[in-house]
Amino acid sequence: MNPERRRRTVEAVRSRLGHDKVSERRTCQTLDQPRSTQRYHLKRPDKDRQLIDQLRGLVEWYPRYGSERMHKVLINTGGFVNFKRLHRIWKAEHLQVPTRQRKKRRLPGRSDNGCIRYKATHRNHVWSYDFLTDRTEDGRQLKILVIIDEFTRECLAIEIGRTFTSRDVMLTLQYLFAVRGAPEHVRSDNGPEFVAKETQRWLDRAAVSTLFINKASPWENGYVESFNGKLRDELLNRELFLGLDEARYVLDEWRLEYNHRRPHSGIGWRTPAAYAAICDDKTVAGVFPATTLADPPVGAAPLPPVQPANQYPPVLS
Repeated sequence: MNPERRRRTVEAVRSRLGHDKVSERRTCQTLDQPRSTQRYHLKRPDKDRQLIDQLRGLVEWYPRYGSERMHKVLINTGGFVNFKRLHRIWKAEHLQVPTRQRKKRRLPGRSDNGCIRYKATHRNHVWSYDFLTDRTEDGRQLKILVIIDEFTRECLAIEIGRTFTSRDVMLTLQYLFAVRGAPEHVRSDNGPEFVAKETQRWLDRAAVSTLFINKASPWENGYVESFNGKLRDELLNRELFLGLDEARYVLDEWRLEYNHRRPHSGIGWRTPAAYAAICDDKTVAGVFPATTLADPPVGAAPLPPVQPANQYPPVLS
């Protein structure tokens, strides 16, 4: 046990028993702690103060990041610090106490369409989509559609509404196919919006095959489920949305943050956008036959998602 921990132990014992009942001399004698060591104060300047202040500023923006991911954020913003030093400060300052997550056993019966047996091998090979739910302040439901590229880990779209139909899903895919190119496969669960016959016919015309996982087997769609967990942990559990417009703005800002600034451990601590920039792509973005586009609703034409202002949290040097 180092001297600092011994000092804290002496203080903890005195606090527990009462400072008026147990003297410092008696406690040090019992715990074999020299009184000179107990009363010693550091005279040299605190070399870690600047790093501690910088970490605290980053923790205010990213309260759910661990020490390893925060180390990569510091490196990406131009700071160079040894990880062991950062980890020591991280523990000493109690910057984060992550919640313990219960490990779930993977059940047997994996299908050939699951992400374990059928993995994405290049950009635009396999996309995944899924729904999440949340509520606004007035208690009304929010339904969130997320679409990701499994190979690059990019979040391609986050669409929010009170309800979603198969036509809404097709319009979102139509926009992504037009600006990015169509994938070879899309993986999803057996939700009614995904298995609808209209959606299946439209994807067939677009030459996109579907990979449906087994029922009640979310682990087979592991990439999008992992993304959903990050979205809920880092944003949804911390925000209270007053309305639909606010939810759209905040979620789209978080999507840009996730794609362009958040290091991802699964792709060598790069950001998804940086990793996608160096990946080979077998499809041509922006080329999509007009005959495969979904028909717009009667009396309305589909509009592309609103591009939010390019606002990011300040980068600390």
